[in-house]
Amino acid sequence: MTNALVFLDTETTGLHHDRRPWEIALIRREPNGYTTELRVFVADVELSSAELMGLNVGHFYDNHPSFRTERPISLRNDPDGAEEWELSPGTWFATEAKAAKLVERMTRGATIVGAVPSFDTECLAAMLRRHNLCPAWHYHLIDVEAVALGYLSYRYLLDPGPGNIGPAEVLMPPVSSDKLSDLCDVKPPVGDERHTAIGDARWVQRWYDSLTGYFNGYIADEDDPS
Repeated sequence: MTNALVFLDTETTGLHHDRRPWEIALIRREPNGYTTELRVFVADVELSSAELMGLNVGHFYDNHPSFRTERPISLRNDPDGAEEWELSPGTWFATEAKAAKLVERMTRGATIVGAVPSFDTECLAAMLRRHNLCPAWHYHLIDVEAVALGYLSYRYLLDPGPGNIGPAEVLMPPVSSDKLSDLCDVKPPVGDERHTAIGDARWVQRWYDSLTGYFNGYIADEDDPS
């Protein structure tokens, strides 16, 4: 049985161990190809241990619905005590408790695909457990950057000419996600999608599809007796 895939990214309150997610994006693709996209802003995100640099990288004060300068919103304004509002189709503003339920439902039984996905799953697993939920995604994560490194190394072995960059140069730290993506002919997010969870989740999906499409095409060509 083939697992569903969930292309995942988060924006968090920093890089530290107890970071909290404030924007979560998941794109779930079922084995039959049916795809569901979900974006959640955490309304009651805990900022007491946040790192300002981390918040600024994700443009927290421009993008979070409660903290943006123009038309900020709050669940506390709802007299019915709602746990969530749909801001637009597929985009929700929700308490962390409700966000945890949405994430658990979207990731249950799925294989997670991301750019360094352990950064996101560690943060989300902690969130789920704070609300008495068990992370139920498959333990084997797919890191699209690791797949890209394998692809680029293989491509160089096939053609070590001046137009291709060798593995040693690609792996020279610090490894750049944007550089890896460009070398794979997949453009990173730009404009409003840059450093947003939804923009990065869509980027991971494009990147994964491009790489797996290449390998599938190569295998098909190898099997073709003509």
